[in-house]
Amino acid sequence: MTTKQFINQEVSVTSYNFQGTNNLRTVPKQISYNNQRVTFIDSGMRYILKKGQEITELFDMCDGQNNYRLKIDETNLRCTLLRISPVTS
Repeated sequence: MTTKQFINQEVSVTSYNFQGTNNLRTVPKQISYNNQRVTFIDSGMRYILKKGQEITELFDMCDGQNNYRLKIDETNLRCTLLRISPVTS
């Protein structure tokens, strides 16, 4: 049974990766959460949500032990950690 831990807490993105060739986009590589740094091992999955002029990006990321869902609000430039769940095999 997978246990999801719902966090809904603002976090700091301390490092980014860049993807693409012509149209570079940023992807979180590392966040600071509860006085610890979490480094993601891949670029994860990215979802773009648009409501009117408001654009929100969701990222499903992994550090090898846990999966993380991040929400980045492009309007307010805030990153929120929505949930953490353990990696299942």
